Amino acid sequence: MTFRLTHLLFLIALPLHAWQQKNHNAFLLKPEHYHHYVIEFSRQQVVATGHADADPWPWMKVNIPWFDSSAKDFEEMYYFRWFAFEKHIVSTPRGYVITEFLPHVKWGGHFNTIVDAAPFHLYEARWLRDKRIAADDARFWMSADAAPRNYSVALADAVRAVTLATGERRLGTDLLPALIANYREWEATHQDANGLYWSIDTHDAMEHSISGNGYRPTLNSYMYADATAIAALAESAGNSIIAGEFIAKAKALRERIEKYLWNPHDQFYEVLSPASRSGIRKEKKFVDPGTFLQFSGVRELIGYIPWDYNIPAADHAIAWKQLFDPQGFAGKYGPTTAERRSPQFRYPNSDKCQWNGPSWPFATTQTLIGLANLENNQQQSYVTHEDYYRLFESYVLSQHLRLSSGKVVPWVDEDLDADTGEWIARNILAQRHSPEAGRGAYYNHSGFADPLVTGLIGLRLSEDDTIVLHPLLPPKAWSYFAMDGLPWHGHLLTIVYDPTGNHYHLGRGFLLFVDGQKCAERPELGPLEYHLSEKQ
Repeated sequence: MTFRLTHLLFLIALPLHAWQQKNHNAFLLKPEHYHHYVIEFSRQQVVATGHADADPWPWMKVNIPWFDSSAKDFEEMYYFRWFAFEKHIVSTPRGYVITEFLPHVKWGGHFNTIVDAAPFHLYEARWLRDKRIAADDARFWMSADAAPRNYSVALADAVRAVTLATGERRLGTDLLPALIANYREWEATHQDANGLYWSIDTHDAMEHSISGNGYRPTLNSYMYADATAIAALAESAGNSIIAGEFIAKAKALRERIEKYLWNPHDQFYEVLSPASRSGIRKEKKFVDPGTFLQFSGVRELIGYIPWDYNIPAADHAIAWKQLFDPQGFAGKYGPTTAERRSPQFRYPNSDKCQWNGPSWPFATTQTLIGLANLENNQQQSYVTHEDYYRLFESYVLSQHLRLSSGKVVPWVDEDLDADTGEWIARNILAQRHSPEAGRGAYYNHSGFADPLVTGLIGLRLSEDDTIVLHPLLPPKAWSYFAMDGLPWHGHLLTIVYDPTGNHYHLGRGFLLFVDGQKCAERPELGPLEYHLSEKQ
């Protein structure tokens, strides 16, 4: 239930908010209680890489929301991922940018930027208290120096995601013309007469996939997402003509995805390709409209990407039966990127980056987002909150490295073996004594804080001032948790789960605080809403 606050309570809370700002925006949790993680991560970095970076703790103290949980493995990984993320924030003459690799890579652009994981960077950075980081990075990708189409991504959707978290429309309004121009360039180079978009798996950042090139669920889903986002940003800017145009584009593309990319035999979204592989070209148009097409006939994790943007019809949720199927995507250390039953699963090749079965944190992040949307938006009987948690648990487990001493430490790199947890690219490069060995250290190619906030803890984003909480954490999985100092629409949220009230001493059950004031609560973990307009 929720309750209204009096004007007097609001006035009393103002000094508390000022106190929060002075004390690193912590209302409940004490930052120093988590400093030990960063000290240990820094020690481990020296052992694992042979060098140390500047201490990130001063930056973390003033920027990140604080997280506390009875699940210490999740808690440790949360702080590790911010420890790793900080290394990739680069201050340039153009403002902040967020990188993917720490060492320079030959395919990197200005400031060593690569666009394929840019949406994850923006999703993560939107929860930092320094709003310039996400805004600057978004503006960079729409600048003349950037290469926003080197890989397929949903940049307009990511920009809108930032504005939904901050509540500030100017970023979307400012970038709207560039986002529209970017969309039209994709149309000119990758959309065929049949209305679908073709892509090459390498340019989806998914090289050596089993399905290969064609009309892939990746770019087609991203273009739907961007059309939807552009329509919403245009509507917010008062441009009804552009809004109407892109609403129509999104509607038409959704219908095509449902009609052409859903394989009813496999009950999965799959790549659609010409019957003759010779029909695939790397530039300009992909295939003549009359060319015979066929499904790849393999289920790949990219078949869940349409759920990232709420595209699928409700009856297509049957696809999620494959997630933990032993012949599907099941893996101890995260889901495999291709189904195990495929004869081409992990087919031999010497490349270090493979999407024919290894687990990738990038793909696991996409799957977490899609599954959260399914759990929030559709009634179905194939997966549950327990399955979402099971997937997240395997994701946490996967992000570790065994040092030469035998000690296992938090780590994130490129692709990994879903059965052993060994990092594939890291091992191949080391065995070859390649000059690129170690390039994947603290690889910034995935998300963690964002799916934790929007999935497990359940802060769902809306256009208005309504705070919607729909936690996917099963009630008995953790005995308590708190997320403190989470920036949202110019306010700071504290979200608490304390079923006995004896851990945080703020009350029993599931509680929401805004700027230090209790605004909503319920006795058990579950959906909770609060309208900020009630805070008067």
